[in-house]
Amino acid sequence: MCGIFGIVSNGTVNHNELNLLVKHAEQRGKDSSGLIYIKDGTYQIFRADYSIEKLLNQTNLYDSSIALGHSRLITNGLSDNQPVIRDNVFVLHNGIIVNEDDVWKSLSVKRKYVIDSEALAAITIEHLKNNASLDSLADVIMARCKGIVSCAILIQNIGKLILISNNGSLYIGTKGKTSYFASENYPLTEIGCEHISHICRSYKIIDIPVASNNNYILNDFNIRKENLIPEFKYNKEQEKLLAFAQPRLKRCTKCILPETMPYIHFDENGVCNYCRSYKLRNNPKPKEELFKLVDPYRRNSGLECIVPFSGGRDSCYSLHLIVNELNLRPVTYTYDWGMVTDLGRRNISRMCAQLGVENIIVAADISLKRKNIRMNLEAWLKAPHLGMMAMLTAGDKHFFRHVEDVKKQTGVQLNLWGVNPLEITHFKTGFLNIKPDFEEVRVYSHGALKQLRYHIKRFAAMTKSMGYFNSSLWDTLSGEYYRSFTEKKDYYHVFDYWRWDEDLVNDTLINGYDWELAPDTKTTWRIGDGTAAFYNYVYYTVAGFTEHDTFRSNQIREGQITRERALELVEEENRPRYQNIRWYLDTLGMDFERVIEIVNSIPKLYNI
Repeated sequence: MCGIFGIVSNGTVNHNELNLLVKHAEQRGKDSSGLIYIKDGTYQIFRADYSIEKLLNQTNLYDSSIALGHSRLITNGLSDNQPVIRDNVFVLHNGIIVNEDDVWKSLSVKRKYVIDSEALAAITIEHLKNNASLDSLADVIMARCKGIVSCAILIQNIGKLILISNNGSLYIGTKGKTSYFASENYPLTEIGCEHISHICRSYKIIDIPVASNNNYILNDFNIRKENLIPEFKYNKEQEKLLAFAQPRLKRCTKCILPETMPYIHFDENGVCNYCRSYKLRNNPKPKEELFKLVDPYRRNSGLECIVPFSGGRDSCYSLHLIVNELNLRPVTYTYDWGMVTDLGRRNISRMCAQLGVENIIVAADISLKRKNIRMNLEAWLKAPHLGMMAMLTAGDKHFFRHVEDVKKQTGVQLNLWGVNPLEITHFKTGFLNIKPDFEEVRVYSHGALKQLRYHIKRFAAMTKSMGYFNSSLWDTLSGEYYRSFTEKKDYYHVFDYWRWDEDLVNDTLINGYDWELAPDTKTTWRIGDGTAAFYNYVYYTVAGFTEHDTFRSNQIREGQITRERALELVEEENRPRYQNIRWYLDTLGMDFERVIEIVNSIPKLYNI
């Protein structure tokens, strides 16, 4: 997933305009980059393991009439930077093809690379060999490929550039006789383009210079030292290190919360105070109220709402409802902070492609974010404290800041969130000695007093390991500020008006959208989140329960499942997820054995 852009001029490329496109494309990812331009009748191709801005500064395209670029958030094919080159075909692709293996089985062209985008070049080559019309290429690609395909395909020997998008993450505009395209509308409006059109389940063919010969000049700058996508290699001995003690804990007789839950106490019937204080949360208001609320935001054309989109089951199901029930035209927004797994990204690609929904990505500096997590995890390992686990996920809170940027850039005010009302985890702050607020009605805690209390408690715990006072602290604090203190406008929760039903959610996603499941767990919750398996392993190893226990307990209280069924589910869901934990520690560059041995040695809150 990335940003693609281009300028095709009848003169020479305007560098101020090109710089603007470059700057905006970097918002979507800057793990690697690529450029195409023409010089003396020969196409020049540059690919690099660093930002597009840096790459542009190393090129010399001042007299070129064409400049196409790519700024990449790496998903798969780490060593295969774009543009992908096969024969006379050069491909810049934003998205993920989720059925690439099936596509290759149907082609006579043989695969050379790991990157999924190569399939687009192969389809194009085979299409042209069959003397098929270029006008039918887009339909062929969209029929064969599942997942987001927003791409620019340059065919140098016939002088054609074809722009294709099956989900709408591509715009084209003109200014005089110059054509521009970009993954989003905003940079084209900034340039002052006229007649901007949205390419969604359609295509556009642009004439470009024909290469004077069939050669091209390729310049690769491969200098990456950090492995952003570590390859999973199963290690049976490592997996054996993961403990699963299954302690026999006293549990509430109504829900399944155990005696190790912070601030829990039981009455004479064995019912816990969490049950006695519980107020129904999955009790939605009439849907008609939401229809009335969104009516003022409806438009005759164009985008109508923003959907914050993690690729998890709840945001995916809410997108389904927004398109099919509310009949709104949304744009999805994804904040990738380095802990979104490829599985999560592929499910984003599936949903957006099938529903024809544009996906705007704001990507953090992945290397920096992971460095921040690594520093905080090292600090935690020196003084393990269950109340400090949240420091490992603090970097994702800028999600709330960037949604405001997306609103400004798209001109769309309404944002509809798919936050699950049952995901209340009092224990995460409870382990910081903060009593549960049973009156809280939101998953995320707001209010100055609550935040002040939280930060005082956390600061005291931080002093136990001075490693927390590192360069990531400002990133943590500023993200939490945007989450908890900034005013939220034009902001509604889908599940305030739709009852959340796990069976319906899972059935809709799996059977309706071919939603992908994780290979190391049967649950559909948190499977696109790279952090969850690790922190749940810590909670279970030390306290004998995880957020699965609190979630299933809430379902019991809501009358959705029985206590017996909840116990069966958590026995499976609390099992250590080796693949996900290994991925997490590998991406942070941390030794699996050392980390797990430290976690396993932490004194337990229960008697074994």
